[in-house]
Amino acid sequence: MPAARDLYFHQQLVGEMQNFAYLIGSRSARQAYVVDPAWNVAGLLDQAAKDGVEVVGALVTHYHQDHVGGEIFGHRIEGLARLLELRPMPIHVNKLEAKGVMQVTGASQTDLVEHAGGDRLELGGIEVCLLHTPGHTPGSQCFHVDGRLVSGDTLFLDGCGRTDFPGSDPAAMYDSLQTLAAMPDGTVVYPGHRYSQPSSATIDAIRDTNYVFRPRSKDQWLQMFGH
Repeated sequence: MPAARDLYFHQQLVGEMQNFAYLIGSRSARQAYVVDPAWNVAGLLDQAAKDGVEVVGALVTHYHQDHVGGEIFGHRIEGLARLLELRPMPIHVNKLEAKGVMQVTGASQTDLVEHAGGDRLELGGIEVCLLHTPGHTPGSQCFHVDGRLVSGDTLFLDGCGRTDFPGSDPAAMYDSLQTLAAMPDGTVVYPGHRYSQPSSATIDAIRDTNYVFRPRSKDQWLQMFGH
């Protein structure tokens, strides 16, 4: 399992909304991406440096302020603006999320690298697959790397991201959840928030216990979760 040995993966609880941020990269290349650096940006960079790894890019699950920074509820979250101030680097976003990221963070078009679902990024021997999972937002994306799924606000261990926000789509969320549910047993899901006591769980365990998988059809799902 050379990829497993080379994988650098760090989960960190950050901020005031029980967010998780992540560092994902290659130990041999000594490089990593930071996922959703909205809170404690300097601390995330320091953690990587402590582990002998340089952060060379950011991966964004979606544009909400608690994941990328910006003004929310009268509170300023530092986010991508602080990251670019400390260490300019490419910000990898789904192409449908670029406008929202720029609006809430002040990042410019030149700061962003726009992606489509299925795109892949590589650091050393580690490959990160970008999965487009619309529903919570139009350009929500998850990151699959070596049997691990960083699921943002698409899928929590118990529940899923809200579908009553502007730009949300309950029907699209159903389809995205089915895509994630079809991932191989043993895939470990790492969510965007700690809304349950464990910090991760396998997709097969989540399929068995998460109420969002109880509806047996899209029609049933929309009856329960449509707005």
